[in-house]
Amino acid sequence: MVEGWKILITGGAGFIGSHLVERLAGPNQVIVFDNMHRDAISKTKLANKEEVKLIKGDVLDEEAVDKAMEGCDAVVHLASIAGVDTVIKAPVRTMQVGLAGTMNVLTSAAKKPKIKRFIDFSTSEVFGRYAYKVTEGDITQLGVVGEARWTYAVAKLATEHFAMCYYKEQGLPAISIRPFNIYGPRQVGEGAVHNFIVRALAGEPLKIHNEGGQIRAWCYVDDIVEALLLCLTNEHAVGHVFNIGNARSVVTIHMLAREIIRLSKSSSRLDFVQWDNPDVELRIPSVAKAKEILGFEARYELEEGLSRTIDWYRKNQ
Repeated sequence: MVEGWKILITGGAGFIGSHLVERLAGPNQVIVFDNMHRDAISKTKLANKEEVKLIKGDVLDEEAVDKAMEGCDAVVHLASIAGVDTVIKAPVRTMQVGLAGTMNVLTSAAKKPKIKRFIDFSTSEVFGRYAYKVTEGDITQLGVVGEARWTYAVAKLATEHFAMCYYKEQGLPAISIRPFNIYGPRQVGEGAVHNFIVRALAGEPLKIHNEGGQIRAWCYVDDIVEALLLCLTNEHAVGHVFNIGNARSVVTIHMLAREIIRLSKSSSRLDFVQWDNPDVELRIPSVAKAKEILGFEARYELEEGLSRTIDWYRKNQ
């Protein structure tokens, strides 16, 4: 755990960002830079802490990014457009934020000699529709040009290259991580776990795309936060890309919905709806590299993580 650092977290008011702020604030000063489009931090008391400074801004504003980063020791770049439905509706902004926004953050960080770590947040989507025990050395895949579904993955893969180029050419201590299906308390947006739990607690039907046979490996939010903390402290992590996920927590979407109904003791039924857009059919990571270099291993099994998440929603919905 780092101490005495000043850390900028772009997108820090969001789901994962707010959990990271929770862990870092206190021993460190945290600057949260966010346009507040997906606001999870207001569900906490973090914004009232003396060690947390909340700046409303957009990563497309180069001057605002540069000003927010003044005096920082580290940058965790989480800001992006996310969620399949949102990406499909706004592919241009998805790529603008992903490409131009990340370039603004990288360019600013590269000019500041005090930066000890730059963590770029990528995505498991870079592996395309079928990804079984994929490693960081496996070939990434890009979807069909013109399919808005893949603009998020295209932009994120480009930012990985940007980050590694800044590391190799300009010495920026950069790391990229690829999260695999993160879930947990305070999730906002369109995630399956979030939507299923909200509907289950309300007794509403859980909507499943097609037959629900899509396979995912689910990772509890506390585990990815731990991985981020390891990236901040481990000198051997610099210059690497890491898969972060939990290959033990693998279920189909159909099975996930049934498990949430069971754990929440809900009377909700399942509704199977036609989904004609491209989808990821199989996504399971290999995290051997993260285990070897970072010492990372997911702690939370799916049932415990879902139970914790359901309890939070029940108390805070």
